Amino acid sequence: MVLSLGFFGLAILVNLLAFALFGLDKRRARRRQWRVPERNLLTLAVLGGSVGAKIGQRVFRHKTSKQPFAGILNAICLMQVVAAVAMMIPTSREWILSGVSFLSR
Repeated sequence: MVLSLGFFGLAILVNLLAFALFGLDKRRARRRQWRVPERNLLTLAVLGGSVGAKIGQRVFRHKTSKQPFAGILNAICLMQVVAAVAMMIPTSREWILSGVSFLSR
């Protein structure tokens, strides 16, 4: 229970950070200041902040048509949705968890 609450809290934090960085980057773009590297924005999305990144992209109207960035962010979101659905299916969950435990050895 404590582990799941910690994971949930971490996920919220990463998503809030991704959202905030999209806003910061948009603000800096308008002011022609130093920008947040795209790699950092995408890294946060991969680390679980894809929801915050997509909301930030829409709210701030930032990097919505810039390719390949927008396509990569969409692919990250799609893969995370597929992984979440797969984790809800017991046989898929066992297969994924056994693969993760194999990689952590």
